[in-house]
Amino acid sequence: MADDGRRGEEDAGPGAAHHVFVVMEVLLEKLKVLNYEEEVLMKHNMKNLSRHYFVSSPYLASNPGEQFFMFTIIAAWLINEAGRPFTEPQEYDEPNATVANILAELRAFGVKVDFPPSKLKSGSGEHVCLVLDRLAEEALRRKGFSYRRPHYPTETTEEESVMEDDAELTLSKVEEMIEEPDDEEENVMDLEALKLRTTHTEAEPSSKPDEILESTVDASEWNLEVERVLPQLKVTIRTDNKDWRIHVDQMHQHRDGIKSSLKEAKSYLDKLQEDIGKTLEKVSSREKYINNQLEHLIQEYRSAQAKLSEAKERYQQASGGVTERTRVLAEISEELEKVKQEMEEKGSSMSDGAPVVKIKQSLNKLKQEILQMDVRIGVVEHTLLQTKLKEKSNMTRDMHATNFPEPAAGPFS
Repeated sequence: MADDGRRGEEDAGPGAAHHVFVVMEVLLEKLKVLNYEEEVLMKHNMKNLSRHYFVSSPYLASNPGEQFFMFTIIAAWLINEAGRPFTEPQEYDEPNATVANILAELRAFGVKVDFPPSKLKSGSGEHVCLVLDRLAEEALRRKGFSYRRPHYPTETTEEESVMEDDAELTLSKVEEMIEEPDDEEENVMDLEALKLRTTHTEAEPSSKPDEILESTVDASEWNLEVERVLPQLKVTIRTDNKDWRIHVDQMHQHRDGIKSSLKEAKSYLDKLQEDIGKTLEKVSSREKYINNQLEHLIQEYRSAQAKLSEAKERYQQASGGVTERTRVLAEISEELEKVKQEMEEKGSSMSDGAPVVKIKQSLNKLKQEILQMDVRIGVVEHTLLQTKLKEKSNMTRDMHATNFPEPAAGPFS
C-alpha cells in the first residue's frame, strides 16, 4: 500500500495530482461489482456515491462528518466481505478508535500502513481512497473475482481497402466523366453496388475453360452495342470526407482564400499604418509646440505649488500647536470644575444644620438605649440576688437536716 500511496509522488508528472481521481473511479467500479448499492446503500438508506465522492479537492463540495461516516460504513462492510468479522460502527462512536480498528484490520491483511491515522479522520483524500481500494481488492479476492483481458471484435477491412484502391485508380482517370446525377436514377449505375457484385462473383468458385476463348461477334455490331449502351454507363463516385485528396483540395482552397484576403487586408493595413504614423507625428509636433508656449506658465505653476506646500506645512505646524493648547485648556477646565464642585460641597455642609440635628437625635437615642440597659441590668441583678438567696436558704436547710440530736443514755446503758 505504501507503493500505491506514493505512486503519484514518485512519478512527479503533470498528472500526479489527479491520480486520486483515477483511484476513486476504479474504487467505485469495484464497489459496484461487489453490489454495494443493495447491501450498503439500501440498508442504511443512503444516496449513491458520486465518481469523486472521497476525493479531497477545493473544487468539490465536502461534508467531513458525512464522508467519514460513509467511509467507516463501507470499510466495515468490505472487511466483513473479505472474511474477517468487524462490528459496524455507529455515527456517534469515537473516531480515533474506529480508525485504529480499521487500520488494524488492514495490517492483518498484510498491508503496510506508513501514514498517521489522522489522515483518515477527514473522510476524504488520497489515503481514504487507497484504504478502501485495498479493502475492495481483498473482498474481490475472497469472492474469487479476477480481471480478464478484453476481447475486441475483428473488423473486416478487406472490402474497404478494395474500395479505396479502386477509387485511387479511377479518380485520376474519370475526373472529366464526373457529372451531376440526372433525375432518372434508374439509368445510373452505382459504383458501390458494382463493386459488391464484383467481389461477390470473385468469391464464388470459377470454372476454368479447357481451351482459349475466341470472340465470334462482329466488330461493327460490337461498336453499335457500345454506342447504344455508352450513355447508360455513367459512373457516380461518392465523396468520402476521409479521403486525403479532398483534404488537399480544401487546403488549397483555404490557402487561395487566405492569400486573396491578405492582399486586400494588407492594402488597408498599410494605409491605416500611414494614417497612424502621420497622426502620431502631428501629435508629437503639437505637443512640442504646446510645451514651448506654456513653459513660463509651467514654471509659475511649479513655484505656486512649492509655495502652497510651504503654506500647508506651516499650517500643519500651527494646527499642531493649537491642538496642544486646546488639550491643556481642557485639562485646566476639568480641574477647575472639580475645585468648584468641592467648594460647593463644603459651603453646603457649613451652612446646613442637618448634621447637628442628626447628632442630637443620635444622642437622644443613645440615652434611651442606656436607660433600657440600666433597667435590664437591674433586673438581672435582682434575679441573680434572688437566686443567691434561694441557694443560701437551701444550704442552711440542708445543714439543719443533717445535724440530728443524739439520743440520751438510759439507766441501763
